Amino acid sequence: MSFLRWMLPLLALSSISVTGCPGNSGSSEPKPAPSPEVSVSIAGVDTSSLTPRERREWAAQVSELLSPCPDTPVSIAQCVKEQRPCKACLPAAQLLLKQVKDGRSKKEREDAFHMRFDANKVRTLATDGSPEMGPPDAPITLVEWADFECPFCRLMSPVLEELVKRFDGQVRLVFKFYPLSAHVHGEPAARAAIAALNQGKFWEMHHLLFENQDKLEQADIERYAQRLKLDMVKFRADMVSPETKARIDKDKKQADEVGLDGTPLVFVNGREADLQLLSNPPADLEEWVKVELELLGHTPRPAPPKPAGAQPGATDAPASASATPAAGASAAGSSAPAGSAARPAASAGPAQPAQPAQPRKP
Repeated sequence: MSFLRWMLPLLALSSISVTGCPGNSGSSEPKPAPSPEVSVSIAGVDTSSLTPRERREWAAQVSELLSPCPDTPVSIAQCVKEQRPCKACLPAAQLLLKQVKDGRSKKEREDAFHMRFDANKVRTLATDGSPEMGPPDAPITLVEWADFECPFCRLMSPVLEELVKRFDGQVRLVFKFYPLSAHVHGEPAARAAIAALNQGKFWEMHHLLFENQDKLEQADIERYAQRLKLDMVKFRADMVSPETKARIDKDKKQADEVGLDGTPLVFVNGREADLQLLSNPPADLEEWVKVELELLGHTPRPAPPKPAGAQPGATDAPASASATPAAGASAAGSSAPAGSAARPAASAGPAQPAQPAQPRKP
């Protein structure tokens, strides 16, 4: 499947606001006085492209927020200036800079900071038995709950697989099943994927189901199984077996326990990737993984050279991999009520990736 095929619609979704209507702009309440100028200069953070207002907002925030390391109880700005041992301070300042450039509100910027660096945001869940792509001992584990009939899951799929390919050997992707009750074909498709997993063809079936999302009737599913040359007697039996239902129920229970409210739901090393707080999910997730690797003491794989004449955003097809069940490693997870439809930007990037950046004011 071509990554570019889904990249353009995914980026188009980034321009759609799904977080609700704006409040009453005609309010007569007095506007707060502008914040006093705070001059902050941090080596490694270029603020030259910011407007004066943006520079004030960024400076105030890096001066107010404490460093991500509990044993470094100083502001982010002070942490960097004094070269404290907390390696996450500089990436935190850079993240806040990008959030300011993207027109995010103060609360959104704080939420993005805590999402990325707050130790209390890390969740742990067992991934044993789940289909995975990439080495079991990879320093970065991505966990995704998805519904094969969810259009936003279809868009997110190549983004995550591209991360496995981009950081070859450093990223593992674990898939979790969460068919939504609103999607009548979601559970049969999940059952088909599990039946294919039992014959070593999970990712092949995964791709076929997403590529043919509008054709998920039983006859269609059996045709995909035949295309993959599966043992059809075993395939049909596994689709309706109690073990298959138990696997789906286990994934859904785990997701419900952490509060999933829609699909897709993605975690990066235990942290929920709330794609409502990302302006460009593919690029922002790539940067997230790169920084995470550096903080863990790993050198990120260099980005492959782009082919001559390649268009921006173009890339090769997602990495392929066998559906080896995840070794009993741990990763982070989340959950979503079975009745919800596509995840609206709440933490499912393609389930509405991010609120569009607001116009930049001088």
